[in-house]
Amino acid sequence: MRTTTLALMIAVVAVSSSAPLIAYAAAPALAIAFWRNALAVGVLAPVALTSRRAGLSGLDRRTAVLCALAGIALAAHFATFVPSAKLTTAAAATAMVCTQPVWAALIAAARRVPVAPATWTGIGLAVAGAVLATGADLTVSGRAVTGDLLAVAGGMAGAVYMTLGERARARTTTTAYTTVCYTVCAVLLGVVCLAGGVPLTGFDRNTWLALGALTAGAQLLGHSLVNYALHRVSATTVSVLLLLEVPGAGLLAWAWLGQVPAARSLPGLALLVVGVAVVVLGAARRPTAP
Repeated sequence: MRTTTLALMIAVVAVSSSAPLIAYAAAPALAIAFWRNALAVGVLAPVALTSRRAGLSGLDRRTAVLCALAGIALAAHFATFVPSAKLTTAAAATAMVCTQPVWAALIAAARRVPVAPATWTGIGLAVAGAVLATGADLTVSGRAVTGDLLAVAGGMAGAVYMTLGERARARTTTTAYTTVCYTVCAVLLGVVCLAGGVPLTGFDRNTWLALGALTAGAQLLGHSLVNYALHRVSATTVSVLLLLEVPGAGLLAWAWLGQVPAARSLPGLALLVVGVAVVVLGAARRPTAP
């Protein structure tokens, strides 16, 4: 369990770099989403096809379908949340996508997977803290409402991605799962970019460096370690832990981009951390199923 805890801690730090790098990269949002997955596949595929080939060859049909469906859900998450920040305020988009743990818990309840009362309490505190920390400014306009709805859809897709990943990881290796999932995601996003005329090349050197850092950190290290942890930790708990990306991204943006966090966001960040602690401690106290 110590290894899983360490993996999740590293994953939170890694995914926290995502927003600052996306803000820094001078490329369309969907192009960024495509390249972070495509470049990750370029790293994972040679490993999955050589030294870890047993993982891919051992995939049964049901598990392969789960991996592919997770890739579709991940593509839907990127294709909805990233553009939402262009239509509504970044704060509102962040707050809306932070509803992901709620959807993950509801999916678990619908599957008749027990969700502890402490988990529901922690989710409520953490989501409320995320909303306060981002200072969500919900403006009433057609464009903003569309952005808000896309962000909510991004949170729902993220919850589906986590749930499918939890089920797939029970039957396959991390390398096999991430290779199939990221490949499906990259192909779908590539099709969307080509159909929408989104440029995938012609970026400056700094943008390509940012895309490389995004792939190495948030995608290969962050998402892949999350997928590793799903073998032992529920999708609901992981979704709540990933809310720590909000203060993590804020600290990195402060240190790297000089974006000083507003003092009014501090109570929200404190509430978010308390909510995450309630979920983690509640999960630790639950007896292990035989």
